[in-house]
Amino acid sequence: MDPLAAYDALSAGRTRFLRVDELCRQAAERFPGLVPGAGDLEAEAALPQRDKQGLEKAQGAFLAAVLSDPAAGAHLCHAMLLPRADSAGHLAEFEAKGELSLAGAHLARQGKAVVLTMRNPRYLNAEDETTLEGMEIAVDVALLDRQSELCVLRGDMVTHTKHAGQRVFGAGINLTHLYQGKIRFLWYLIRDLGFVNKMYRGLALPEADPEVDCREKPWVAAVERFAIGGHCQILLTMDYVLAAADAYMTLPARKEGIIPGAANLRLPRFVGARVARQAILAERRLDCISPEGRKICDEIVPVTGMDQAIARTIEHLTNSGVVSAAGNKRAFRAGEEPLDIFRRYMAVYAREQAQCHFSPALIDNLERHWDAANRRG
Repeated sequence: MDPLAAYDALSAGRTRFLRVDELCRQAAERFPGLVPGAGDLEAEAALPQRDKQGLEKAQGAFLAAVLSDPAAGAHLCHAMLLPRADSAGHLAEFEAKGELSLAGAHLARQGKAVVLTMRNPRYLNAEDETTLEGMEIAVDVALLDRQSELCVLRGDMVTHTKHAGQRVFGAGINLTHLYQGKIRFLWYLIRDLGFVNKMYRGLALPEADPEVDCREKPWVAAVERFAIGGHCQILLTMDYVLAAADAYMTLPARKEGIIPGAANLRLPRFVGARVARQAILAERRLDCISPEGRKICDEIVPVTGMDQAIARTIEHLTNSGVVSAAGNKRAFRAGEEPLDIFRRYMAVYAREQAQCHFSPALIDNLERHWDAANRRG
């Protein structure tokens, strides 16, 4: 079955919006052989990563073909920028209580801002299947909330022995779960087409071109200790970044054996192509306080002063209103990263990440650099 013909049929001529997981599920049912079915995926999910057959690579090929097409790819990107169907119920709870706890995320109001706290304390706030849904709902609710003008992102206190009791921005993808086969291939696409892109572009409306009209707010990040891998990627979508004086950023993609989300697209805009290659291909650490780090981080704050810096930044950015924020964000994106450029990047990403996710080199890297075989889930 031709992937574009399948997409046209499943989306009713691009009049129905389907998220990538639902798209692949329906494709498996209606067009057997195009992508793996539920039974095969369930059997594969029970295996450690080294023993998987790589059936999900067909999903990568299917989504890459869809994203490669300007019309179909734009429609799929639009679908992933819409609020999740279940976010409306959580929004009602948040508006009633001013607080919302989800798996992997917590929302609370602070002045005219919504503070989104990333939570996975045992794993240094790493991202995995247990955090993905909660994070996207939290982003939806933060952007839909009518009582706030600004979103703040920070990491929770962790229980991991080395940093117990400290706030940590985040350690990227959960490498233990990756090694154990607990992270499916579609996780990458749901994440980067979903909540990460929503932070950058806002929430789309079904009837409007997301390039022209999205529900968006400025985002402020508060980096404590470190922003590793996926958490460094997230910083590249932020409008203002506070960083503790001792914090650092890394993108250890080579040691992990995967592609670091949209960092290959976005990082060169901040630090230049050469430093970006050093960070992604040679594990160059970027201390937030360094000249290169300051190209990503807007303000360096004392190690013990983050709470005060957040409060000050919220007040500064909202005391005159943020009416022009959405327009200015769209104007920046028009020159930096139009949706069509992102679509083309994600087509390459879908294809190449599928190959990386099931490569023997990934297992070798995790065992060599992460001692993954001896870590408990």
